[in-house]
Amino acid sequence: MNKPIVKYEDNHLLIVEKPVGWLVQGDETGDGTLTGWATEYIRKKYNKPGNVFCQPCHRLDRPVGGLVVFARTSKGLERMNKLFRERTITKTYLAIVDGVPKNPEHTLRHWLDKDFEKNKAHAHGKPKGNAKEAILSYRMLATHSKISLLEITPETGRPHQIRIQMRENKTSIRGDVKYGFSKANQDKSIDLYAYKLEFEHPIKKEPIKVISKPKWPDFQAFINELD
Repeated sequence: MNKPIVKYEDNHLLIVEKPVGWLVQGDETGDGTLTGWATEYIRKKYNKPGNVFCQPCHRLDRPVGGLVVFARTSKGLERMNKLFRERTITKTYLAIVDGVPKNPEHTLRHWLDKDFEKNKAHAHGKPKGNAKEAILSYRMLATHSKISLLEITPETGRPHQIRIQMRENKTSIRGDVKYGFSKANQDKSIDLYAYKLEFEHPIKKEPIKVISKPKWPDFQAFINELD
């Protein structure tokens, strides 16, 4: 299994490239986590005795790779959480999807609820009960051989949001058998990747832009040109 890579760090934040297959936080499997790895990284690099503060500011699903932000201080965590609540962080994903979208550039809006027992989201085309609104925008970057490369920017951050909204768009993410794709990827990944984060640093008030690119041979030449 690939190891995480640190893409940005300062006294308040740590941004790590999560390999596919890693959990951000622990679950019933008891498998190792990205949070545990990041905590040990800080402990060893800075020779910190005792407890080390390192908390994820958001999550990625286990089969998804890409950028995850950790807070190294309680002040950093509080302020990053505020940025996420106020939706002033731009998270951009890449996805390889089945087919070619009917609209090459579009905004999707659904209302989602989740079956926690099955760990699966359900989408509705209009408000329903306690379902929460989910909004994302996408644009098609390239297509060939009946698959397409999309750039996706979620406005909200609901569990499994991109995955189920892509299914509702009739463009399921490659490898995502839970949400409509016909065949699993060999490594159990899905072709969804958190490739860019942009925000104002909550302490330094400086613009932050971090990029991590997936290794997808079908579209690698195109991905290499992205910034």
